[in-house]
Amino acid sequence: MNSITKIDLAQSELLKKDQQFVWHPYSSLSAPIPAYEVVSAKGVHLKLADGRELIDGMASWWCAIHGYNHPVLNAAAKDQIDKVSHVMFGGITHAPAVNLCEKLVAITPDGLDKVFLSDSGSVAVEIAIKMAFQYWISQGQPQKNKLLTLRRGYHGDTFAAMSVCDPETGMHHIFDQVVAKHHFAPAPMIGVHEPWDEEDIAEFTTIIREHKQQLAAVILEPIVQGAGGMRFYSPHYLKRVRELCDDNNVLLIADEIATGFGRSGKLFACEWAGISPDIMCLGKAITGGYMTLAATLCSAEVSRGICEGEAGCFMHGPTFMGNPLACAVANASIDLLLSSDWQANIQRIEAQLLTAVLPFNALNDVATTRVLGAIGVIEMKTPVNVAEIQKRFVAEGIWVRPFGKNVYVMPPYIISDSELEQLMSGIYRVLAN
Repeated sequence: MNSITKIDLAQSELLKKDQQFVWHPYSSLSAPIPAYEVVSAKGVHLKLADGRELIDGMASWWCAIHGYNHPVLNAAAKDQIDKVSHVMFGGITHAPAVNLCEKLVAITPDGLDKVFLSDSGSVAVEIAIKMAFQYWISQGQPQKNKLLTLRRGYHGDTFAAMSVCDPETGMHHIFDQVVAKHHFAPAPMIGVHEPWDEEDIAEFTTIIREHKQQLAAVILEPIVQGAGGMRFYSPHYLKRVRELCDDNNVLLIADEIATGFGRSGKLFACEWAGISPDIMCLGKAITGGYMTLAATLCSAEVSRGICEGEAGCFMHGPTFMGNPLACAVANASIDLLLSSDWQANIQRIEAQLLTAVLPFNALNDVATTRVLGAIGVIEMKTPVNVAEIQKRFVAEGIWVRPFGKNVYVMPPYIISDSELEQLMSGIYRVLAN
């Protein structure tokens, strides 16, 4: 038996075991779709077990902003693992966590002065919601226990997060009868660079004014609605939300898990509107895709309000909170980003995407295209068959993971012009045929 045959058999056996034992995200065990085995990755390339290399257009669900196998991040992880990989955060502290929290306070919008670390984006949202509720309980207003959010939004897979995802068209709509009930305003319709019309926020205004006695917070994705539809909206809408929250004594939670660390063209999407939320959620790109880590930041007013209440502390404590290994890599990732001319680089990617999506508009099956920062979206007229289209993308040497009607890219920031051209040309060939 030659070596190639042995490799093929080993790969086949691994994929059989994968289908037998592994439950992948948003996949069916009744009709499993074969996964693609990745054996290594470097730069923007994923190497499959069969030797093929794919240009990754997804940055591993938007987190691997520096690409894969980056020497700076590798060194940070290797250095930290020889010191301490994990230690409980209750009653213990360490330099990686302290330095990270100081860094996050320095680079996020003014007024976000306290940082609570956790281990995933969904948990960061759960923490933000719990902060808002506990704040009002501590203020003697427990009736303020509802949230206001936007339709077509997405905030995560855990229960509180699901309760503020779109209740009808979102991926979690089947849980509508078991999650907590909150208030939903229509999704913003005015685009990032379009003229403002106050009518776009009229229903939101009515809801927040009518229910301000029961509303603890507004939670939204600033400027970019991510997994709920990859939609971009006017910064003026966000500015008006901040004003309305202030006028009606309601906290504002900004879910920047997808947009944080430069993806929209600003370091944080709130900067498009020049506003500061009361609470902000960060995740995904915080470690450059190396380790799972998230953070929920809040104002001194929110933290003080919580800690001066009956409990005397915030009632949450993840086991892996402040993981030193993750914090060390996060520090290196943020320093790597900020030491580069990241804004010019995002503008380079945006300019190339704006040109690249133009031909797609002539395709019969394409409804519209849109670009913001390092995000490019081709919205189809009907939902795509993910399994089938994925095979064709892989045959083109690219990795793209569509959902619903959206074929989109959010590549690593290190992608070159030629690699981005290969990525978009491959997508075009698949959608045009």
